[in-house]
Amino acid sequence: MRPILMKGHERPLTFLKYNRDGDLLFSCAKDHTPTVWFADNGERLGTYRGHNGAVWCCDVSRDSVRLITGSADQTVKLWNVKTGAQLYTFNFGSPARSVDFSVGDKLAVITTDPFMELTSAIHVKRIARDPTEQTEESVLVIKGPQGRINRAVWGPLNRTIISAGEDAVIRIWDSETGKLLMESDKDSGHKKTITSLSKSADGSHFLTGSLDKSAQLWDARTLTRIKTYVTERPVNAVAMSPLLDHVVLGGGQDASAVTTTDHRAGKFEAKFYDKILQEEIGGVKGHFGPLNALAFNPDGKSFSSGGEDGYVRLHHFDPDYFNIKI
Repeated sequence: MRPILMKGHERPLTFLKYNRDGDLLFSCAKDHTPTVWFADNGERLGTYRGHNGAVWCCDVSRDSVRLITGSADQTVKLWNVKTGAQLYTFNFGSPARSVDFSVGDKLAVITTDPFMELTSAIHVKRIARDPTEQTEESVLVIKGPQGRINRAVWGPLNRTIISAGEDAVIRIWDSETGKLLMESDKDSGHKKTITSLSKSADGSHFLTGSLDKSAQLWDARTLTRIKTYVTERPVNAVAMSPLLDHVVLGGGQDASAVTTTDHRAGKFEAKFYDKILQEEIGGVKGHFGPLNALAFNPDGKSFSSGGEDGYVRLHHFDPDYFNIKI
């Protein structure tokens, strides 16, 4: 399996996202410029210029027409995927950490960080089909719990919003009223900051990764913990194969400690686990720093990883990957 090395970012990667067709890969980094690549050969298609700070997160609409990005410059921007034109800018009083389109792309959930005297918050915005009719107003604002919310996504049928972050608690909110419906149990859940959250292809369950060196699989409706995957490094990114029962975890030691240790000691590889048996089945090495982002192609035949080293590595699986037996 020879990776394709994609160099286009000057700073560490923060997020990777494939479009639904699996032919485009969007990457966000701390260098202000989200980039789109061809997902089969890693060729750079273009960039989206306009942000003035690190870009933490992005999402692309089902029809690959709109891109939404959230940035530390306290804005969330809507873009035309094809032309790279800015369509609209939502302004907030604090950095935007996470963005996620609803099923149907009519709504977007945005989380903002605690900043000065503002607490973290979850905002739901209505996304107009015609960008000229787009408005700034929020349909719903949920004033968040203490600490940063690292990720918020839509639950099944857009009825709920699932959020997770610094306080290591996963919460499920009613997306109409903003009422807190469920929260994960402190004893069975993560012990440290939840860094990442990734939904399954059908939205019935999701995977969380945490600095407590584990990832956990949860039921999206009942918030019961189904599986736990234990690793020996803090987990910064998680992804689930849409094709096989595999989960992949990426991480590594804290970026500040990287230069003082041997690059093998940092364990900067993507680890594959059997989703059901919770056993490790392999690893993909290559990055010279912690992995910050992981994404599976919707066809399950390739995956990409983004690291602190500023590279995106695109891996097309060999035929023998598809019949790994434990």
